[in-house]
Amino acid sequence: MPRPASRRCPPLPTTPPRSPARPQRQPQPSRSGRPPVRPSGRPPVRRKKPRWAMRVVTTISVVVLASAGIGHAVVTSLDANIARVDPFKDMKNRPEAGHGMNVLLVGTDGRDKITEAERRKFRLGGEPCHCTDTVMIVHISEDRERASIVSLPRDSYAETPAHIDETTGERHGPHPVKLNAAYAEGGPNLTVRTVENMTHVKIDHYLEVDFISFMKTVDVLGGVRICTTQPLKDSYTGLDLAAGTHDLGGGQALQYVRSRHVDGASDLGRMQRQQRFLAALVSQATSSGVLMNPMKFRDVTRAVLGSVRADKGFGTDELLDLGRAMRNFSPSSSEFTTVPIEQLDYVVKGLGSTLKWDEAKAGQLFQKLRDDEPLTVHKARPAALRVDVAPQQIQVQVENGTTTAGLGKRVDSALAATGFRTTQRPTSARDLTTRRTVVSYDPRWDRSAQSLAAALPGAELRAVTGQGPLLRVTAGTDYKQVRRVRAQDAYQGEDGVVTGDQVVCP
Repeated sequence: MPRPASRRCPPLPTTPPRSPARPQRQPQPSRSGRPPVRPSGRPPVRRKKPRWAMRVVTTISVVVLASAGIGHAVVTSLDANIARVDPFKDMKNRPEAGHGMNVLLVGTDGRDKITEAERRKFRLGGEPCHCTDTVMIVHISEDRERASIVSLPRDSYAETPAHIDETTGERHGPHPVKLNAAYAEGGPNLTVRTVENMTHVKIDHYLEVDFISFMKTVDVLGGVRICTTQPLKDSYTGLDLAAGTHDLGGGQALQYVRSRHVDGASDLGRMQRQQRFLAALVSQATSSGVLMNPMKFRDVTRAVLGSVRADKGFGTDELLDLGRAMRNFSPSSSEFTTVPIEQLDYVVKGLGSTLKWDEAKAGQLFQKLRDDEPLTVHKARPAALRVDVAPQQIQVQVENGTTTAGLGKRVDSALAATGFRTTQRPTSARDLTTRRTVVSYDPRWDRSAQSLAAALPGAELRAVTGQGPLLRVTAGTDYKQVRRVRAQDAYQGEDGVVTGDQVVCP
């Protein structure tokens, strides 16, 4: 019986030194489609990865795993220290769950742990009302790449479902209240039930922040940068900021988000400042490396969780989910709006002045949250001149003051493309010898006229008493183009939705 061949590879033949005169034999392609074999019969040798590349990959892997481990350990240790509430107890007939995650963020006027010095310095005296200063729905998209924040005014007209008053123990049937009073009557449970009844959005988690946790969080982040085009002064809170850029610590930041008397916008203006502040907070957290540094992340988490209350389901996994999501956030991936208001001074017997929501527009807004859709399509904005009044708020009638056919239509279309509310029915002026374009306006709408004139370089402003809110543009032979303009205040936009990059400091 023949002896089987050995399975061991034969020794490699010694390759003689190459001679310049001997031609090199090139490997021929195989008919089978396999890689060609070298003349020596050896398979092609794979090139090894450089050692430095392997070291980099290994180092990154170790760092990522270590960071994740420390982050999980930190959050797990802090989880036990979160004060818990049960806002979903015995809740029935709740809205259907949508896509993404909805957190009801509530800011209360709790001030038990504030020192006397802080009370005096930041005007935090007086008795707390045990109600909600701030109510927001924070929607985190299912892909964890977008945050949509909707402010619900504290003075919104609301109707509570049947409940037991937490203070008196008295049973109440459904009745009208201002939204912030739901917390005083029934705590987190009644607040969640009332918000769900009004919005038909299912709340997944509840997070309650008081004054002290707010201040600590800002201080641990190293302050938050805020910009204002006008001075902000409120004698009630002590806020006193000149126009310009300011780095606010925890106490000043609290004054900024609480102030209601810096302008005539009252609570609506305050909500816009709260939204600006949140956008700046996201920008600071994502740009300062806090979310990528386990030690900094621990310090911020301790500051936030040390004096908040949350539902029992808002635990380690949810906190890590939010942390991971925020690592991908940028100011442009956060969007802010306030629920649309139909009537600012809706007087209700026993309640006084309330804010009445626009049911149709509010319904469309909350449907987008349920469907996990962006509230607005974010577009890169072309360069534009800043003006006081948004083009979307200015009504314009265009006239052709020349003999050039179609000039009126061209001007009307250009103004409409920039955002002005033109009539889209340009007419011919009585005088067809107009050389310089004219903007005619009622003196009561002078700021609107200046904003319109800014879009028409070289235009003449002409006051016409009694003309009313409709501004008139008479196009002259000097007309060349419409310059792009947009409001200094992004909140004047047409849909009332802003993205974080529109409101943070440039």
